[in-house]
Amino acid sequence: MLFGTMLVGRKVKCSLPRLLDVYLRRQSVTTWSPLASAFNSRPSRKVNFSFSRDNVGLFGSAELKDFYGFYALKERAVRESETLIAEAVSADRKRKMVLIFDELSDALCRVADLAEFIRVAHPNLNYTSAAEDASSNIAGLVEKLNTNVRLYESLKQSVQDGDRCDVDEVDEYVAKLFLFDFEQCGIHLAAEKRKKVVALNEQILKTGALFMEGAHQPTVVRKSALPEKLHYCFATDDDNAVVNGLHSDNHNELVREAAYRIYLYPHEQQQSKLLSLLQDRSELAHLCGFPTYAHRAIKGTMAETPEAVMEFLESLAEQVRLPAGKDLDVLRKYKSKRTGITGQLWPWDLPYYSAIAKHARHKVDHAEFSKYFPLGACMEGLDSLFRSLYGVSLLTEAVEEGEVWSADVYKLAVKDEEDKVLGYIYCDFFERSNKPQQDCHFTIRGGRELSDGSYQLPIVVLMLNLPAPSWSLPSLLTPGMVENLFHEMGHAMHSMLGRTKYQHVTGTRCSTDFAEVPSVLMEYFASDHRVISSFARHYKTGEALPQEMLASLCTSRSMFGACETQLQVFYSILDQRLHGNLPLETGLTDILTETQNTYYSIPHVPHTAWHLRFAHLVGYGAKYYSYLMSRAVASSIWHECFVDDPFSAVESHYGSDLWLWKATDLAASDTGATCWLMAAASPRCVS
Repeated sequence: MLFGTMLVGRKVKCSLPRLLDVYLRRQSVTTWSPLASAFNSRPSRKVNFSFSRDNVGLFGSAELKDFYGFYALKERAVRESETLIAEAVSADRKRKMVLIFDELSDALCRVADLAEFIRVAHPNLNYTSAAEDASSNIAGLVEKLNTNVRLYESLKQSVQDGDRCDVDEVDEYVAKLFLFDFEQCGIHLAAEKRKKVVALNEQILKTGALFMEGAHQPTVVRKSALPEKLHYCFATDDDNAVVNGLHSDNHNELVREAAYRIYLYPHEQQQSKLLSLLQDRSELAHLCGFPTYAHRAIKGTMAETPEAVMEFLESLAEQVRLPAGKDLDVLRKYKSKRTGITGQLWPWDLPYYSAIAKHARHKVDHAEFSKYFPLGACMEGLDSLFRSLYGVSLLTEAVEEGEVWSADVYKLAVKDEEDKVLGYIYCDFFERSNKPQQDCHFTIRGGRELSDGSYQLPIVVLMLNLPAPSWSLPSLLTPGMVENLFHEMGHAMHSMLGRTKYQHVTGTRCSTDFAEVPSVLMEYFASDHRVISSFARHYKTGEALPQEMLASLCTSRSMFGACETQLQVFYSILDQRLHGNLPLETGLTDILTETQNTYYSIPHVPHTAWHLRFAHLVGYGAKYYSYLMSRAVASSIWHECFVDDPFSAVESHYGSDLWLWKATDLAASDTGATCWLMAAASPRCVS
């Protein structure tokens, strides 16, 4: 029977086309691998025949069988920290200082990282509240450690005079990183200055949170202030219009323009928050011995200095100027054809006409493409790619009772060719109410070598917002979703493959301008026609993505890349200027206007303050350039290693650090950082 016992005692009317449709789906399912089949439907659960319903706890942590476990984890972290601090400052210390510090860092991060994830992801308020409390307590403990002079002096002595235990180059390097992090907090300063640093850090956190909150608030205006034809083009609240975004895809130019001018209108309170944030950061930098906040933020990165960052950005700005101008000429023609108006392009025109041009030139219909990108096929493609490149595979594992926070979470084990587990990836892929909308990667536990010779396996979570599968349809991804999946999986594999000695430098715990390299590199694979054709197939018939559709998709992805790069250069230079010398010679909006008019081909619109919506100024202050730098490095790796054959195996241990650092050296050289940037303006499909 086709549907089993569900149909017993019920009359079912089913047409021949419907039966044929179901038959085709069932026929095609037999061609999927176990991995693809798993991801083409909702996660299955292990049948539990025990009446006790054994609860293993979140991520297999016995303490987290219920939310009270966070209090136990917090107390254990405090006890472990006290023991390790006592060992570090002891005159009879027997172990390497860097090893003690890494264990201390791990004890805190295992609670803090887990708590931060549960705080934003768990649907149960009891869990989120307990996680928030644990996160706050660990943050307070870290703040105390950052002002522990005796602990700092012990570390400093072991770094400057040499450790009493035998150490190698890796030990010395990571110990210096710990010392650098310590001194970033002003621990080396006199007592009064240390107190001031602590106070400034607290104020910066509070102001940053307020600025981010304001950056996402809608703008409310009286409907009477708008032309009558716009009264009901936005959300309404009594006599008010509520503009909660830029409405970039609206076909009505008047709506797009109104949304842009209203949403980005300068708000005095938001301006005050940003100025306060910049001033506090500047004062903090001066207290810690840096001329500007940018110098403090960039020290220890690939770029090392703001001067090097600006040289990189200025060079890129010059290289991209002419190609970006050509991109805009194309968009002007599309605008003229559609409106009969020639000449000026406005900021609200670019996203709209870019989409129109891509569709007109290449007939890119996301709904049609999605039929060839079922989630299972994409995961099968990733598995095949990782087997070729690194000799590792992705295998689904049954989730135990209580192990995950949602029924829709998959668990992947990453294994090498000897069937050895390298780590675990929890995949929270489907959209649901109250779930964060941003696609992101969370480190739950970092990898590190243990004293018994074993390895602490890394655990990460990938969070996406894909359409959930139904009984008759798998989750179908747009090309943009496929690229995001590959991007986030790049972060995950960075953690899985790193196999670092110390967790302090594992995975994304590296310099900010390098953290995006593995993920951006994966975008190149996601855009390569040879890779796409290896896994893209119709969810019903198994038919491969037709060549004309494949060529159209690849070509459309490379359109307007120079224009997008120019926009990112403008954002990055504005970020550098705002975190440079203070007090500023002119107002914030004047700096925005001058920077935009110099580095971007679309001039600033008077009485708009885009920078007050730029929430990345909080998390990426003076480091927004990092994405462009990472793209430069990723492009170098692609052209150096994979442009001729995207499936060529990487010849290094688990395919990780050796080739990454080779590319870092290349990109950090005088010409390496920019020589590939034009190719990296957006991922190119190799024809």
